[in-house]
Parts: sequence; C-alpha cells; structure tokens
Amino acid sequence: QVQLVESGGGSVQAGGSLRLSCAASGNTRSRHCVGWFRQAPEKEREGVATLSINGDIVLNDYYVDSVRGRFIISRDNPDNTVYLSMSSLRPEDTAVYYCAWAPYCGSVNWFQSSVYNYWGQGTQVTVSS
Repeated sequence: QVQLVESGGGSVQAGGSLRLSCAASGNTRSRHCVGWFRQAPEKEREGVATLSINGDIVLNDYYVDSVRGRFIISRDNPDNTVYLSMSSLRPEDTAVYYCAWAPYCGSVNWFQSSVYNYWGQGTQVTVSS
C-alpha cells in the first residue's frame, strides 16, 4: 500500500511560482512512476508531469505540452519526495493537483490516470490574473 501526501498548494498571481511536494511511503518497487495530475472545475483530470524511476535513477521525465518549460518535476531520493516546481503560472493552471503512483509507465501512457494505482488527497492551486 503506497501512501501519498501532497503539500505546497496556495494562491498566487499570474507569473508567480509555487512548489508542490508529494511525500511517498510504503513503496517496495524499484521500478515505478510518480506523477502529478490536475483537475479544474468541470474538466477532466489531466496528466501534468511524471517521473519514471528505477531505484536511485530517474529514467525519464514526461510533461504535458502546456507546462513544458514552466514546470519541473524532480525527486529528493533520501526523503522519497517528488516535487513539482511551477513558474510563470497562468490562470489556466488553476486546479486541484494530485500526486499519483504507478508500477510502470511509458511515453505512450504516462498521462492516463488509469495507469496509476494510488493517489494523494489533492492540493489546490489558484492563479489569479
């Protein structure tokens, strides 16, 4: 049973920055994926960014086009924490952001929520214009 706890959401003005944290516990697999999804009101959940990991090594990182160059997903290995550093935030980035864990992911499916077995409770990010 993997447990994920997000933190770091909040309210910022357009152009500002936030960093989200996802603290993971209970994972026993070397090979796995940890990613961030978001869901805005009346919209479907959207994959934002994901890390593909094997032990201490990050194999790949994936980003949705709308955040590429503005968001960075990273990992603090000793603490089993995955971060989403968000800059140049836009009002359209406003959503509840969820951390998610999958036993495997790749370039063809990292953005599909069905791939992920465990989810955090979500953290609100609000960007005002």
